[in-house]
Amino acid sequence: MPRSNRPRFPEPQLITTSDALGALVERLRAEPFVTIDTEFVRERTYWPELCVVQIGGAAEVAVIDAQADGLDLQLLRPLLDDTDVVKVFHAARQDLEIFLHRFDRLPSPLFDTQVAAMVAGFGDQIGYDSLVSSLTGGQIDKAHRFSDWSRRPLSPAQIAYAAADVTYLRDVYLSLRERLEREGRAEWVAEEMAVLSEPGTFRADPETMWERMRPRTANRRMLAILRAIAAWREREAQRVNVPRQRLLKDESLLEIAATAPDTAEGLSAMRGVTRGFAEGKSGTGLLEAIAAARALPDDALPAAPKKDGPRPSPALVSLLKVLLLAKSEQHDVAPKLLASSDEIDRLATEAEPDVPALHGWRREVYGNDALQLKAGHVSLGVEGRRIKLVRH
Repeated sequence: MPRSNRPRFPEPQLITTSDALGALVERLRAEPFVTIDTEFVRERTYWPELCVVQIGGAAEVAVIDAQADGLDLQLLRPLLDDTDVVKVFHAARQDLEIFLHRFDRLPSPLFDTQVAAMVAGFGDQIGYDSLVSSLTGGQIDKAHRFSDWSRRPLSPAQIAYAAADVTYLRDVYLSLRERLEREGRAEWVAEEMAVLSEPGTFRADPETMWERMRPRTANRRMLAILRAIAAWREREAQRVNVPRQRLLKDESLLEIAATAPDTAEGLSAMRGVTRGFAEGKSGTGLLEAIAAARALPDDALPAAPKKDGPRPSPALVSLLKVLLLAKSEQHDVAPKLLASSDEIDRLATEAEPDVPALHGWRREVYGNDALQLKAGHVSLGVEGRRIKLVRH
């Protein structure tokens, strides 16, 4: 893979009209893959506000002004849907959330170079700058990383920064793909891409949002109210397009669930709730959600959270973590990708839990030996400067 200090592409083109975007899409649909990135803002909104889409092809790179007057961004859809063109991202989750919201479906097929880098031995969530430097010798100018991408006009420096991301990403993708195919790990990445290709990965279920707050109560009626108002908050935040915590903070929801006010005056007495909110449309909706939960029959109430089971043995957890690091070193793959801390805790306390570490390629690399270690069929030893498995 050639290494250079700057992209080999011509100057990026700024796309501001539908005609130019349609022509770009037609050209890029002849490519085997394209590189894609986005620039957006979301500090004040529930949904990310898409500002720029940058796309790289074999011999061109375009920066699409998603906020240009009259530009029909739906013209991107044929390229995003074209199954003959791989869509390459780095750290794709936020970009994919944007595309799913904007186009109501995900680009396909996908390739995430951050995931691929973890499989290829570059550590946990390697930064894009470091990956570019390692694989191409290039340097990303960080000066405009925190630009306000919603301001217009876009400056030449912003356009150059946006273009550089997808320009270098071509060489990163080609290098990683060749490395994964050489080492027989392309299927490992394919399993991870299947998760990113599932819309449910990016769509929060309003009915389960209450579980994230980990309420410490066995009062099932309070839990029903919490479930109802957390679901209401999620839908209301989407409707008015503000961050859920800006609409109502978690601590306010927990207090409301505990006291279950039934009037606007009672609601306005809650922490973080203004009288204007309580007496307005949002307050009315929230009170209706509370009333509906209070009226539920007992058999429709959520179950109280299960009490914590036996705590895992710290010694066993440590052994499983040492094995994880040894396997990571042996196979040159990021430990975080093999098993999380929660998975290791479950491995230490449950016979054979349903966790990713015991499925697919992870089970081959780590999971089987973790179970063998628990059963006493293998132990850990030292050979030279490395951990080794001793099988009994």
